[in-house]
Amino acid sequence: MFNTAAFGFANHLLAGEDWARQRLLAFSGQTAELQFGYALLRFTISKAGLLEEADVAAGALVRIRLADDAPVRALADRPSLFSSATVAGSAEFAETLGFVFRNLRWDVEHDLAQLTGDVFARRALHLAVALGRWQGASARNLATSIAEYLTEEEAALVPRRALASFCSDVDALRDDLARLEKRVDRLAPRRC
Repeated sequence: MFNTAAFGFANHLLAGEDWARQRLLAFSGQTAELQFGYALLRFTISKAGLLEEADVAAGALVRIRLADDAPVRALADRPSLFSSATVAGSAEFAETLGFVFRNLRWDVEHDLAQLTGDVFARRALHLAVALGRWQGASARNLATSIAEYLTEEEAALVPRRALASFCSDVDALRDDLARLEKRVDRLAPRRC
């Protein structure tokens, strides 16, 4: 079920991008394996430059292992998603797949416009973006407030300035102790 949805979505994006299908055509008939967490996607590049579910017996030309939190990274921090990947097999095939999926974009407004019309799609998308920004700002403000409460009111966490002061005091004490040890060594009688 997951594989069918993933391939359907990927093929929907690829269908609207001729450049992406052209790049993938060079690897027509080749199989790749993509794994993150417990999910394993095995796919073959079709003659149309789309993804098809691969036969279990087919050997993968490239195996790509993403971090277990790949879905979250895909939404929040795409560059870290690709930089944390480990690749085994054909570097050229892996680079082509990486380039295509790094640069593939979903035109949500276009798809929504086909269902509801241009004006509604545009306004709905702007509303969703504004709502997302508001939610992000609210989450950051909440995190800042909780951190301030835990450091200032509850004293459950050490404030950064207090930690820096403590570290500075420890460094000064270490230096003073080193100087004192040198003085004691100079004053102590030498034994032969």
